[in-house]
Amino acid sequence: MPASSPAHPERRRRRTNRVLALAAGVVTVGALAAAGLPGSATAGEDHRKGGHGPGRYQDVQLLSFNDLHGNLEPPTGSSGRVTEHQHDGTTKTIDAGGVEYLATHLRQARKGEKYSITAAGGDMVGASPLISGLFHDEPTIEALNKLDLDVTSVGNHEFDEGAKELARLQYGGCHPKDGCYADEKFKGADFPYLAANVLDQKTKRPILKPYWVWKKNGVKVGFIGVTLEGTPDIVSAEGVKGLSFKDEVETINKYAKVLQKQGVKSIVALLHEGGFPASTSYNYDCDSPGAGDGISGPIVDIAKNVTPQVDALVTGHTHNAYVCSIDDPAGKPRMVTSAASFGRLYTDTTLTYDRRTGDIARTAVKSANRVVTRDVPKAPDMTRLISKWNTLAAPIGNRAIGHISGDIGNTGTESPLGDLVADAQLAHGKQLDPETDLALMNPGGIRAPLTYAAKAGEGDGVVTYAEGFTVQPFANTVNLQDFTGAQLIQVLKEQVTGPNEAAPKVLQVSSGLTYTLDLTKSGADRVVTDSILLDGKAIDPAATYRVATNSFLAGGGDGFPTLGQGANDVVGADDLTALEQYLTANSSAAEPIAPPKADRITIVK
Repeated sequence: MPASSPAHPERRRRRTNRVLALAAGVVTVGALAAAGLPGSATAGEDHRKGGHGPGRYQDVQLLSFNDLHGNLEPPTGSSGRVTEHQHDGTTKTIDAGGVEYLATHLRQARKGEKYSITAAGGDMVGASPLISGLFHDEPTIEALNKLDLDVTSVGNHEFDEGAKELARLQYGGCHPKDGCYADEKFKGADFPYLAANVLDQKTKRPILKPYWVWKKNGVKVGFIGVTLEGTPDIVSAEGVKGLSFKDEVETINKYAKVLQKQGVKSIVALLHEGGFPASTSYNYDCDSPGAGDGISGPIVDIAKNVTPQVDALVTGHTHNAYVCSIDDPAGKPRMVTSAASFGRLYTDTTLTYDRRTGDIARTAVKSANRVVTRDVPKAPDMTRLISKWNTLAAPIGNRAIGHISGDIGNTGTESPLGDLVADAQLAHGKQLDPETDLALMNPGGIRAPLTYAAKAGEGDGVVTYAEGFTVQPFANTVNLQDFTGAQLIQVLKEQVTGPNEAAPKVLQVSSGLTYTLDLTKSGADRVVTDSILLDGKAIDPAATYRVATNSFLAGGGDGFPTLGQGANDVVGADDLTALEQYLTANSSAAEPIAPPKADRITIVK
């Protein structure tokens, strides 16, 4: 795979036929005298004095989004809605997302902006719906090219298929096993993927460019791209084979110095790691009562330690929406943003560039999340792209695999869909070994709800293969392992300890396994040991239990090391096949599956 370094020649971007924007849609910063800038320089214009050159201050528009995950079509259910906080204290939900609408919104926002950059915070691909995932996410890269994306960081899901496949998405070429899907060779991304903290273990160099510089009329803005250091903990071992992931802060600070030495003083970090705002409303003020008071999680410590040379952080990974000011190490507020996920939002940031210093006037930075509403015209080029790939996917995707009587959601500590998936894996496990006792499923492996309403004319309540693929797109196998009762109890406690202590990862459990999760307690005590029952009987620490999990968990993924210590492994079919078999065997048009009650885990708050 090509390695890159600061001296590596940039692959020049060639844009043709840029689509004209439709209508103005962004409010830029007004006069900046109140922000401490000279009153003679009004932001938002390319200022000129007597026609002899630009003025001192220039607004640069930064449009950003993150965690698209190949959602080209409008996502369904809760995955396709955002919550808006109203002035009267109430909230309302808004249908949002879909690349046809995202393209229109971005093009509207750019209209009239002479200096505009579009950037992303990783996970553009991976865990994608069938229309993209079936074709190794080539459709999403094509869509991002049409969106005129300038630059993105890698995320953990960019490594789902390994570093060689990521390099193919960057540089082009047909898939090594599946070949070419269209008449012409896949061209790859027109934009650079940045991977500053992802090193080839042999060369010790970044596997892709660590940074990139946007330039126009003397204005220079540098971008450093990193993913979370813990990527190996949440990606299959094969996906990160031969790679090392370095500390986010150390890496950003290192390349900020490199950019400074090259005369680039305005710097934005694209960081695939995020936080947890106190409210799920996209327009929540997380600077209330003070700067950054309304947000927690890994991004807070990272932002507080990234060098003041970095002027803003575009983040992601947690799929949350926020626009916060978090103090840098010098005690000065700095903008930190995230635009939820699946293309439901984009962030509109105004960076005021000081031509005299080459830096961003930090006190003038303004930012807000904008909803990708579906009340605007669809972008025709995106509609054509979706139609092309849907035609190729239709013979596989439209096949019915089951029936449901209502929406089966994937939200909550224990979700109805989590119960269903766990039951499907238990059933598959019993096909492999009738002695299988239970199944455990990681919530992050369930990517979307099952919705009752017909999506593409298949009929209400019909579950298609494409919908099942969207729920479980990873192609993990269903694995059986033996664990002692003591190990099983330890697994449940690992949900709320170690790397999962601050943000518990509650496994979805199959029918028959029940216990109490007491969130008023701390650490391992949150899992009440005496409450753990299997078919009404207490778990015997000395007994052996046959447990079904997916291959990711069977390797100790998601912070469950004990699950990597099982014995007598048996590898079954992939998890989507298990789900399909379960739906087919247990549902029909006359007798659809009802949403599970999600009552196996008793939550005490």
